[in-house]
Amino acid sequence: MPSILVLPMRPSSALNTFLKRTQVQRVLSSHSRNARRAASTRSTRHTLNTGAKIPAIGFGTFQDADAQVDAVSRALKAGCRLIDTARVYDVEKQVGQGIKESGVAREEVFVGTKLWCNNFHPEDVESALDDSLRDLDTPYVDLLMMHYPCTFARGEDRFPRDADGKIILGKTSFVETWKAMEKLVKTGKTKAIGVSNFSKGEIQQLLDQSDTVPAIHQMEVHPYLQQKDFNAWLRGKGIHVVQFSPLGNMNDFYRKTGWSKEVSHMTRVTDQPVLQEIGKKYGRTPVQIVLAWAVNSGRSAIPKSVIDWQIQQNLEADFEMEAEDMAKIAELDIKARFNDPSLDYQWRLYSDLEGTQGAVEGKTH
Repeated sequence: MPSILVLPMRPSSALNTFLKRTQVQRVLSSHSRNARRAASTRSTRHTLNTGAKIPAIGFGTFQDADAQVDAVSRALKAGCRLIDTARVYDVEKQVGQGIKESGVAREEVFVGTKLWCNNFHPEDVESALDDSLRDLDTPYVDLLMMHYPCTFARGEDRFPRDADGKIILGKTSFVETWKAMEKLVKTGKTKAIGVSNFSKGEIQQLLDQSDTVPAIHQMEVHPYLQQKDFNAWLRGKGIHVVQFSPLGNMNDFYRKTGWSKEVSHMTRVTDQPVLQEIGKKYGRTPVQIVLAWAVNSGRSAIPKSVIDWQIQQNLEADFEMEAEDMAKIAELDIKARFNDPSLDYQWRLYSDLEGTQGAVEGKTH
């Protein structure tokens, strides 16, 4: 029987198309699996210098007082375990009720509140915390912070002003306030103490003149104001950073206050094309990318929302990001600070920090 020579067949154009499409699909599928793997949602908790654990993503309660009961309850039911509030927000009652209505055990929730500037006199600190505990309907908070380093005149008026409308400053130093707060830890009414809106020099004063290192510094951090050196310094001191306004100028509040002057109407952080590009890679929104950047930087963030799907998306923003994407976000740092009430408060806030260039001088410390 004669041997048969089998010649290789040239694939038809249809077969070629099929093979190419299959190869492309394999590549895309591989990329998709990698992206999903990289974007797998976590529940990161950071360890404070007290040994306590704080969630990486929490829930802020600034503004929207009427909606806070329901919003806090829904956030906790969705899995949030960090609630941030403050006396001056006038929402502590709503926050406390929201925690109760959620059905989540109090000990499972990290609750932080802030002492306001008219209650900084050492004799007023404990009673001010008692007022917060009463409204929150809890025997303790996990964290008590000084809201700002500036002291206002004592009394019921949260914003005491003279005949010219200028804030009347108090005579108490923030170090004296801090020492009074140290005593409250021993009572069990707060498990930790921290500060907010302090400069590096002001925190150094606390370190030099007291026995307690702040567990937390809550400050404005977002891609437009990254404060890399200050963050590194705080980390070196064992102070955990919690980012307020983690989405920068996404909040219209900053477009109305006038504090931020020429930067108030710049492109919203979350509208930056690079964030949208990175978001496509992980199958996430620009908002989630910004929050994930915070978590991957070792910080906590407290975005606020009263909308269900936004609350859920915020909580799903805890995922690992690749170094190359973190580097791209680093390039967005233009040192734009949106929260700076120095002129109104008669106190030069953030005096040794980034983002104060061109701001109106207040009292300098």
